[in-house]
Amino acid sequence: MDSKLDLNLLAALDVLLAERNVTRAARRLGLSQPALSAQLARLRERFGDPLLVPAHRGMVATQRALEIQEPLRAALDALRRVAAEAAGFDPAAARLAFSVAASDYVQSALLAPLAFAFAREAPGIDLAFRSIDAAHLAGQMERGEVDVAMMTPETAPERLRMRRLFDETYVAIVRRDHPRVGDVLDLDGYCALDHVVVSPRGGGFVGPADAALAAHGRARRVALSVPGFLIVPEIVARSDLVALVPSRIARDHAARVRIFPPPIPVPGFAMAMVWHDRTADHPAQQWLRARLLAQAAA
Repeated sequence: MDSKLDLNLLAALDVLLAERNVTRAARRLGLSQPALSAQLARLRERFGDPLLVPAHRGMVATQRALEIQEPLRAALDALRRVAAEAAGFDPAAARLAFSVAASDYVQSALLAPLAFAFAREAPGIDLAFRSIDAAHLAGQMERGEVDVAMMTPETAPERLRMRRLFDETYVAIVRRDHPRVGDVLDLDGYCALDHVVVSPRGGGFVGPADAALAAHGRARRVALSVPGFLIVPEIVARSDLVALVPSRIARDHAARVRIFPPPIPVPGFAMAMVWHDRTADHPAQQWLRARLLAQAAA
């Protein structure tokens, strides 16, 4: 192998081995597919090994590629840390990208305001929001595909680091000119209305209020089930449905809906920030986590 192999090629190899797909790897690296294919050809020549071979879906790493994957990633991470520490992290001058995984609720309530702030404070930093995939999150973080995730503590993988961000409560929302809701939303009125609930996996008609209602010998009719919170205020504002939503979502739509405390106590939930050991001491990653903490407290 050529001892003068450059770092850009090694960084490309790291992403190729993580993705096992030239198209996806090129997208992550900001390269065209032909340019990355040319880099892969150079890597094969210099390592004297195919490294990645075509398979039924994507590509499969050779034994040689598997042997170098972890040492390569560790070496590149160490170099990035040294470079960042030597230069000192300046968000205003930084040119990099962060990937944050979160639900639609967190993306709207927490991450969108952060993106607006980044446009002013760190115009060279790109943010990628993606959906949470809890089953594969640890692997995504190990491969550098996700930097930080926002999730409830009980769903966080045990081997990842975690810090609690905030506690959230539910509130009830109805449209501003609802014909059946006066100044107070009591239990009888709440149960008499048709409801919309959020079922993240789709198709469910049970929400956080149902157990609380059952404990009081009451029930409700759920007329609509949706997969995420963002659409709920729009539906409520244009219908006679009532919904329980996190208070941060309701606050953002206060001009279009009326907000009430739930007529019975409904347990809320906590939100935590999760990251991997490999990014724990990286200055840029530390800055990102500090900004997320500050935004959560705002």
